Amino acid sequence: MKNPRSILITGASSGIGEALAREYAHPGIFLALSGRNRQRLNAVAAACRDKGAEVSADTVDVTDRDAMAKWIKATDADHPLDLIIANAGISGDSGARASDLDENLTRDIFAVNMAGVLNTIFPVIEDMRQRKRGQLALVSSMAGCRGLPSAPAYSATKVMVKAYGEALRGVLAKDRIGVSVICPGFVKSRLTDKNDFPMPMIISAPKASRKIRKGLEKNKILIAFPWPFVSFMWCLNLLPPTWANKLLSRELPKK
Repeated sequence: MKNPRSILITGASSGIGEALAREYAHPGIFLALSGRNRQRLNAVAAACRDKGAEVSADTVDVTDRDAMAKWIKATDADHPLDLIIANAGISGDSGARASDLDENLTRDIFAVNMAGVLNTIFPVIEDMRQRKRGQLALVSSMAGCRGLPSAPAYSATKVMVKAYGEALRGVLAKDRIGVSVICPGFVKSRLTDKNDFPMPMIISAPKASRKIRKGLEKNKILIAFPWPFVSFMWCLNLLPPTWANKLLSRELPKK
């Protein structure tokens, strides 16, 4: 949808989610925002209201299926949603921690990054189908182009999100519902500030949000950036898997 008026964004208290909320905030726009940190989320909501948007902000855990369904269905009943951006995500198994294979952390990453996406989109899909309009944006990552030894759980969940979004687009096309998968490279945020490894071609969250909005307006199936990073990942996938694994394993950080 080129001009969505009612937009829901998860993970809106920082990073890309916050930047997208600020990007879309204008008079006549309704924003439903969720995030883990109440103080930061309230600050984002206030900034969006200052720009003229109507804002509802709630700290809803994306891993809580029932709570998400209740929040999203209630929001959609009052403001039929045009655009859902399933953005909430966590990492933590990247860099020096990649070889730890922390089971609890791994399960948490899968719960937020994959199940959290399902909990965000399923409460509204049937209503969008009945309305014959709407758009779903699933935030994956350039790490979602291949399983990476340097971030096993994170990259695996993003691979799943990318594949599911691409498949979902074909399923929902007949219902006139757009589905886009967003695959950013490194974006400066609280998430990447914790990384202990080089992050080439890192960009600001506001710049990323502008690229994402333009891609969504064009209903692109894949919104991936920056292009040199995209080209590298495509080339990597052209290599025989054994070669690619050896190359990527060499890049594992040393403790």
